Amino acid sequence: MSAARQRRRAPPASLPGARPAPELHAATAALLQAADLHRAQASRDIDPARRSELGQFLTPPRLASFMASLFQELGGSVRVLDAGAGVGTLTAALVAEACSRPDPPTDILAVGYELDPAMVNSLSKVMRACRDACRAAGVAFRGRAVCADFIAAAVDELSRPTPRARFSHAILNPPYRKLGAGSATRCALRRAGVEASNLYAAFLALAVRVLDPGGELVAITPRSFCNGPYFRAFRALFLREMALRRVHVFESRSAAFADDDVLQENVVLCGVKGAPPGAVLVSSSRGPDDGPTAARLVPYAEVVRPDDPERFIHVVPDRAGQGVADTFARLPARLEDLGVSISTGKVVDFRARELLRPDPAADTSPLIYPAHLDAGVVRWPKPGKKPNALVDCAATAHLWMPSGTYVVVKRFSSKEEPRRITAALFDPAVVPCARVGFENHLNVLHRRGAGLPPLLARGLRAFLSSTLVDTYFRQWSGHTQVNAADLRNLTYPSLEVLERLGARAGDRALGQREIDRAVDEALGAHAARGGPRRE
Repeated sequence: MSAARQRRRAPPASLPGARPAPELHAATAALLQAADLHRAQASRDIDPARRSELGQFLTPPRLASFMASLFQELGGSVRVLDAGAGVGTLTAALVAEACSRPDPPTDILAVGYELDPAMVNSLSKVMRACRDACRAAGVAFRGRAVCADFIAAAVDELSRPTPRARFSHAILNPPYRKLGAGSATRCALRRAGVEASNLYAAFLALAVRVLDPGGELVAITPRSFCNGPYFRAFRALFLREMALRRVHVFESRSAAFADDDVLQENVVLCGVKGAPPGAVLVSSSRGPDDGPTAARLVPYAEVVRPDDPERFIHVVPDRAGQGVADTFARLPARLEDLGVSISTGKVVDFRARELLRPDPAADTSPLIYPAHLDAGVVRWPKPGKKPNALVDCAATAHLWMPSGTYVVVKRFSSKEEPRRITAALFDPAVVPCARVGFENHLNVLHRRGAGLPPLLARGLRAFLSSTLVDTYFRQWSGHTQVNAADLRNLTYPSLEVLERLGARAGDRALGQREIDRAVDEALGAHAARGGPRRE
């Protein structure tokens, strides 16, 4: 910690001393109530189109108080950043938490950035309520409600030879919106050495950059940054600069922002800038109003695997989940070890719209969409909205793969689907053809651009369809997209085990219980022979 934060000075003479506990409690309760009234009013008044444009959802009071309670140090001189502050609910929660601690800070400087002028007006009022609560605790308070684009302001500050704005604490519920690769915001971020594909990652990265060494950050974000290529650069920056200390996951997609009908898997994370990596407290609850359903202290190497170049973040709050993670740590192979490659389907249908056909014809070959996947097999042709065929001509020659046995996996699933990974077998005996096209919303497992050995393909299909894989995938994937990089990052049984599993599965579609029993027995036999743990 910096010297400024470690000092415990007496309050300035111009400030009254701390008042009795009941009076202080009343002041902090009034502060939180005022912040929530402004939040509720702002949520009612904001235009839905404007909310979508800003990508902002306001923090409920219970969630804000939970987040503020996670700070380890709130003594000495506190300088707090609230980026995307809204009406200031998070700042109010931090002030209430700091003033209620046995060793409160001597002074607090709170800086809230907000782009919406209407909310800045409420933010200013909440800052004044923070001042009143601090006065009751004998704490000096200064608050700044800044009506400005946080990204632009932070980039300008970081571009200075000696940046002036530094913070000891950051508390964030950042906005959520995708950023186009060529957008002005992405270009500005690159000036500060930040590569981010979403506003929330950009806000977090810049908050990290303006923290003092030893500074603490607490934020609620979508869980999607934990894996996938789009957040690779952000994970590298965050994990290089920050030591994770706590990760809390909400099991319900709707509970964290219930007032705004947000359906999103969220995590609260906290970390310390520049601290050495150490054990991480991983916990879960249904929502912010519920007690923890699981919590355990996890070695850092189990949260971020040292041999993982993708730097995926594994969130496993219970011991049963750790048992699943341990199973995958023992599996010996990755796809490349099995001689298997993975690619996204080559056919982007809107680019070949004139050559799509609803039904097979003499001049076409099969075109496979996610809609053709049914109970672990590809069923083609299939009546419906999607085409079944693509004209086979010179213009489409580069889009085909030769007939063979393939495993196809949906790249996207809906939030309502019970499974994240949906895999199926493309069998040339069921869909006879000379060549086949796969639409771009599918991942295709192949060998050097051609089909897989049938036993291996059937084994991979069964393994990827297991509850074991689905459970493990959810430990580090917080969204409904299944990237090729995610499937490359999985560990797999050996070739021998997969072929044995494929022989048992055969050509037929298996029920979930049969799949899980077959996979459990195959992996159990592997473990009984002393299968090594993959480090």
